[in-house]
Amino acid sequence: HNANVHRAVHTLSQEATELYDGAREKIARFVNADFNEIIFVKNATEAINVVLFGWAMKNLKAGDEIISTVMEHHSNIVPWQSLQKKGVKLKFVDIDEDGNLNMEQFENLLTNKTKLVTFTHVSNVLGTINPVKKITQMAHDNGSLVLIDGAQSVPHMPVDVRDIGCDFLVFSGHKMLGPAGIGCLYGRQDILEEMDLFMLGSDMIKEVKLHETTFRESPWKFEPGTPNFADAFALGIAVDYLNSIGMKNVQSHGQEIVQYALEKMQEIENLIIYGPKERSGVISFNVGDIHSHDVSSLLDEDGIAVRSGHHCAQPLMARLGIGSATRASFYVYNTKREVDALVSSLERAKKVFKL
Repeated sequence: HNANVHRAVHTLSQEATELYDGAREKIARFVNADFNEIIFVKNATEAINVVLFGWAMKNLKAGDEIISTVMEHHSNIVPWQSLQKKGVKLKFVDIDEDGNLNMEQFENLLTNKTKLVTFTHVSNVLGTINPVKKITQMAHDNGSLVLIDGAQSVPHMPVDVRDIGCDFLVFSGHKMLGPAGIGCLYGRQDILEEMDLFMLGSDMIKEVKLHETTFRESPWKFEPGTPNFADAFALGIAVDYLNSIGMKNVQSHGQEIVQYALEKMQEIENLIIYGPKERSGVISFNVGDIHSHDVSSLLDEDGIAVRSGHHCAQPLMARLGIGSATRASFYVYNTKREVDALVSSLERAKKVFKL
């Protein structure tokens, strides 16, 4: 079905359009949103930028404040830093020694100048699961809007935007068994209709004259040009697969496997684990003074794929007092046997480095 969508009346185009719109409908149901509230983007980073340029640039002025956290991915820090040129102030909630947010500090940081609270649902380094519903309620009671980075939560647990009450939610397809190059922005319909447009072009239009254009409603007004309809359809298939498992089952498997891994890894001497006991499916750690890249390379020799470095979270690394960490990630396809292989490989790494 390789014809362009929303363009022609011939069969291929009609079939492609039905698949594309069907994928949006599936994904909307997946997070309990309406069809018109799901915008396709390249990834969560682009989704945040749609909000930055469409809402924040339009509505925030000098003296206004944004609250975020020290555990954020760079993609939820760097865009907001650009607003500092307008005189917008950024504030960051700290974590405690277990890696949980300091909720008392968050409450104290809220003021009548706070226009946006933006934070991750689940830390990509610590695995911390933040109390999104409570934070959203506190922000709304203060008159602030809420953007949630759901890149690490939407793939791993049931996420319901109506239940949470957030104004924006962003997530990426490649973290939830879909292809790279596709992601989603959820936005409340009333807010989306008032937002400025991030990019301009074709397909988003109702009518174009030489000196004037009128635009379609959401979501199409945010998706100029030929959309990535193939990957959108593929993401819809990934959602079908996750639904066939059941997101509560995905979550329970993740909890079981990560708790098993924590128990096994805590038995390894000179291994430091970062983050709380109750967490989602990531474990970041360091082995003695071995650099995370060296640990990752040795694990790779045993066929074990882990990430190393700062994980696009340098402010959090600084808060933890480290330069980098190794991160093991777990999902629906991982088993306890693979955890045992990870532990065995880490013991081998210690011997190689004489720890």
